Amino acid sequence: MPKPPASTPPVGLLSFALAQQVEWGQCGGQGWTGPTTCVSGTCCTFTNDFYSQCVPGTCAVSTTTISTTTAPASTPTGTFNNPVLWEDLADNDVFRVNNTYYYTASTMHYSPGAPILQSFDLVNWEYIGHAVPSLSWSSKYNLLNGQRAYIEGIYASTMRFRQSNGLWYWIGCIEFSTTHIYTAHSVTGPWTLSSTLAGTCFYDCSLLIDDDDTMYVSYGGTKLNVAKLSSDGLSMVSTAQVFDGTSIGAIEGSRFYKVNGKYIISTDLPASAQYILQSSTPQGKYTSRVLISGMTPPVSSAGNPHQGSLVETAAGHWYYMAFIDSYPGGRVPVLAPITWGTDGFPTLTSVGGAWGKSYPAPAALTPLPPTTNTDTFSGTALGAAWEWNHNPDTTKFSVNNGLTLSTATVTVDLYQARNTLTKRIHGPKGVGTAVIDFTNMAAGDRTGLVLLRDQSAWVGVMRNNNTYLLAMVNGINMNADWTTATTGTIAFSTPITVKKVWLRLSADIAPGDPHTATFSYSSDGTTFTTVGPTFTMENNWMFFMGYRYGIFNYATTALGGSVHVTSFTSA
Repeated sequence: MPKPPASTPPVGLLSFALAQQVEWGQCGGQGWTGPTTCVSGTCCTFTNDFYSQCVPGTCAVSTTTISTTTAPASTPTGTFNNPVLWEDLADNDVFRVNNTYYYTASTMHYSPGAPILQSFDLVNWEYIGHAVPSLSWSSKYNLLNGQRAYIEGIYASTMRFRQSNGLWYWIGCIEFSTTHIYTAHSVTGPWTLSSTLAGTCFYDCSLLIDDDDTMYVSYGGTKLNVAKLSSDGLSMVSTAQVFDGTSIGAIEGSRFYKVNGKYIISTDLPASAQYILQSSTPQGKYTSRVLISGMTPPVSSAGNPHQGSLVETAAGHWYYMAFIDSYPGGRVPVLAPITWGTDGFPTLTSVGGAWGKSYPAPAALTPLPPTTNTDTFSGTALGAAWEWNHNPDTTKFSVNNGLTLSTATVTVDLYQARNTLTKRIHGPKGVGTAVIDFTNMAAGDRTGLVLLRDQSAWVGVMRNNNTYLLAMVNGINMNADWTTATTGTIAFSTPITVKKVWLRLSADIAPGDPHTATFSYSSDGTTFTTVGPTFTMENNWMFFMGYRYGIFNYATTALGGSVHVTSFTSA
């Protein structure tokens, strides 16, 4: 792999005529004013959009220069902006198989879990499935008998494709106690729970498949371990502590790679710094170096970039996909190029010392269907972007030219109601519109569109006996232990006589002020009326997950009612 120089020649050496750059020295790139020719035996070769260097070899003409203002022909056209996808997709594990990039993330109590996205350029992404079809580890993930599992479930996990047996692997530790391994023959599934390692927690783990096909997993917090897996990848053969980060702090979120023959673990100090660990053997001792610390984010008022993945493009260039805390919207991915030094450690390409708001594209940009769209639920299964709040009761919903939600819970507590269907809000400002036919609502039922987090509000329809009310409800709050503190207050209501309604919420989920949302409704899909007061979203991090759209239908007296969702538009 091409390498940047260990150091830059003194300024005086850059200025004299006909200067030649040393082996591995920089010889071109954006803004470069130094030598553009190389010493004998090396050739100035393009490395990435920012960097050309003198690599060993012979040029056709020894005095060939690389323009510092015009990119080489192999440079991808176009630029991208950060965040690359303004949606709540934390703890990313991003990797490439041939020419396709894959991305999985934490989902905690949402089901199915561990979303899978794909891209052909690291910039445009689409949802294609989930690695964990159901949160089957405990009954509390079903929201039954007063149980719940908010902020439990899927934390930072890992996913890879193994060429030798054609299997996809997903590995994650659940509730700090048991590691679960899911496999599939196709990335879109079906995924199957193939192994559980009871009593073994691969916390914040990362899977590395070595050149000889041996599988290793890095994991842990503060003190990091590397486990060697069995030949089928379904059990642990050995484990060894490889790094003690006590002097740094509670490092976590490891990602494991092999680069230029060296074993690399990328790990973060939440939520401010990223460290690179290096060793010559997978279970050997690792030395460390800071990659970034306290770096200014590309989004105003967001947190410092940290955690995330290192990924190599098909052309051999490297990028770092971190995330930034961007509450109330959640944790969103940001991308920047890196280059590897002769010492085996990477350097991030900053812009004025900060994470760039934009960079040249890693590859030719390949647009994909946008994550903002209208879903008419035309098939017989939900699209890959949808996730339920906890496991759903599969007997209480159906998809067929619309989504039918039958009441699945008798409760006055939205947080205990089953079958609330959620979708991430696309930032920085999102608008969600649900079209609901409530002809078959039963007395006591509540249906609507909720802005869902630990402090929530909704707009929807309440049926009380034979009276139907269009209502806005706020003050639906959780305690610090994620039990329900308050079930909400009706902030607005008015009788409604039609049986089909357009419900809309508009949310400013950018970090910083004002992080507010408004609710409205329409009886014709054209003229919308704002209802209730402006809602201020909670923007702390303790709930981890960002605000989402949620479509719900629950009973307060008896089961039996249903509603038909004809479409949902996210914009």
